[in-house]
Amino acid sequence: HMRMHTCEKPYECKECNKCFTEKGYLKTHMRVHTGEKPYECIECNKCFTKKGYLKTHMRVHTGEKPYECKKCNKCFTQKSAVKIHLRMHTGEKPYRCKECNMCFTRKDDLKKHMRVHTGEKPYECKECNKCFTRKDDLKKHMRVHTGEKPYQCEECNKCFTQKGHLKTHMRVHTSDKPHQCKECNIRFTRIGSLKTHMRVHTGEKPYQCKECNRRFTRIGSLKTHMRMHTGEKPYQCKECNRRFSRIDSLKTHMRVHTGEKPYQCKKCNRRFTRIDSLKIHARVHTGEQPYQCKECNKCFTKKGNLKTHTRVHTGEKPYQCKECNKWFSQKSNLKTHTRMHTGEQPYQCKECNKHFTWIDTLKTHIRVHTGEKSYQCKECNKCFTQKSAVKIHLRMHTGELPYQCTECNKSYKNKCSLQTHMEVHIVHQRHNIRKLEETGNVGHVFRVIFM
Repeated sequence: HMRMHTCEKPYECKECNKCFTEKGYLKTHMRVHTGEKPYECIECNKCFTKKGYLKTHMRVHTGEKPYECKKCNKCFTQKSAVKIHLRMHTGEKPYRCKECNMCFTRKDDLKKHMRVHTGEKPYECKECNKCFTRKDDLKKHMRVHTGEKPYQCEECNKCFTQKGHLKTHMRVHTSDKPHQCKECNIRFTRIGSLKTHMRVHTGEKPYQCKECNRRFTRIGSLKTHMRMHTGEKPYQCKECNRRFSRIDSLKTHMRVHTGEKPYQCKKCNRRFTRIDSLKIHARVHTGEQPYQCKECNKCFTKKGNLKTHTRVHTGEKPYQCKECNKWFSQKSNLKTHTRMHTGEQPYQCKECNKHFTWIDTLKTHIRVHTGEKSYQCKECNKCFTQKSAVKIHLRMHTGELPYQCTECNKSYKNKCSLQTHMEVHIVHQRHNIRKLEETGNVGHVFRVIFM
């Protein structure tokens, strides 16, 4: 006992030179070096270096918790656990980090925290060699390789690799959103989601791209963005092998193969594969046109349509035909134009198998079979299959004759009538040429042809 007062430690370990006051303590310590664990649990066969450790462990099987917190009556298997728990009530954090002054209630927590500063990652995965600072993190990571999902939801039987993920998932069923934004009162199921959301109000974008200096509120957004620079597309479609940089893009793409259209319009019941497509479609019913041209104030439902329209003012034609070098303002117009060179007619009538270059031409042709005449004259209610036919017909009512003969100034309501009329002049011209040839007046013939 006196050695407690004198601090004398006469028993020294030959392996690590650590000293002890009693011979029994040295004997127990030696098991650290020898690996000896003489005390075995009869329930689970787990072995321990000390008898006291086995005694404490047995409470796992018996359920005994002899140590009670006087503040909240919570019970524990170990006396030291009560001591640590009490710090929750007192707020005591006796273990301080010398690097950043952060404080902890447990010595083990400080030890783990220090690895943030030292970079030490002592726990390595044997499958992929990835290293971790905490043993628990390695244990959770191993489930990626084993596929183990030990935590199951009792409501929908969905399984999770981590207990925290199950806890968060349960809020889907309970609708519990315990984390509230103080700025706009919107609530979240996860505190991490709230922290990320707060950046909307603060404007904070802590994650910066080293290539183009663009900043992001979320690290996940930065990682996805980096694929623009690297060209990486890690997500592949198993049906057509097409690759994507984002997993949500792959999920959306898969609906092309499955035919799934989960987003339905409440007005007309039309379904869509993407929610943004539904939002754009809804503007058909609401009449909303949020994108306005600064030049002529014309409004559009889609941003892309506005971008295309501005080329009317700028004269920009970024799409060039490789065959004839003609330029176009829209990619779709170039695609349609190339069919003039290739002769492609991709649109086929199911009734008569006739092919067409443009889909609009097919739609107009279909009316031949259906008898549909959707364009009506407002003057006499006569109906037509084509809009252009109504326009020509209206000239009967207005008296408009926009097509004029250059020979005799006679006017017509449509181009076809003018062309028919022009044949009269051509026949007359041929007759005059023949007559002049018969008389041998070659000079007059030359003037008739080229006047």
